[in-house]
Amino acid sequence: MNETSADTVTLVVRHQVSQQHEALYETWLRQIIETAGRCNGHLGVDVVRERQAGFVNFTSVLRFDQLQHMKSWIDSEIRKQLVTKVQPLLHAGDNTEVLLGKDFWFVPGNAQEPPPRWKQAVVTFLVIMPLSILVPLLWQPVFGLVPWLTGHLMSTLLITLSIVLLVVYLFMPIATRVFAAWLAPEPKAGQP
Repeated sequence: MNETSADTVTLVVRHQVSQQHEALYETWLRQIIETAGRCNGHLGVDVVRERQAGFVNFTSVLRFDQLQHMKSWIDSEIRKQLVTKVQPLLHAGDNTEVLLGKDFWFVPGNAQEPPPRWKQAVVTFLVIMPLSILVPLLWQPVFGLVPWLTGHLMSTLLITLSIVLLVVYLFMPIATRVFAAWLAPEPKAGQP
């Protein structure tokens, strides 16, 4: 595969911040997200926050349309300046990881590799199946009030968009945390 033509490239940035510096870090985070959003090929960012033992672990997942655009962001002078500015707040430095594709979606914060695909499929099914029943029912009153939305294309678009947004932004992050222990890869022989 040509490394500059991957469908999606993901940059995972992990920062650990003392809870006393959380507000300062959040201000910095909004600034860097806004700056990254103006870069060529930027497709969006998700941030996961996990609290443990007096620290907040921030995992930012930035997606780009191709590797070259992501590399331009990583190597940009503005990113270097912003990381230098936040460095005093970081407990363990600026940790970055580049992934081709979308595999990060299912990786719990403490995992080193994605879980088996069959486990990803089970969790995805458990999240999507109830929504595929519930979301159309929730749209029914709207369809009754606005008849032009009941056409096959428009109703399918609204229902599918609702399910996708609920899965990506609400239920999958929750499910990933709930099933984190089960999603963790099984240790290989000879590993603790």
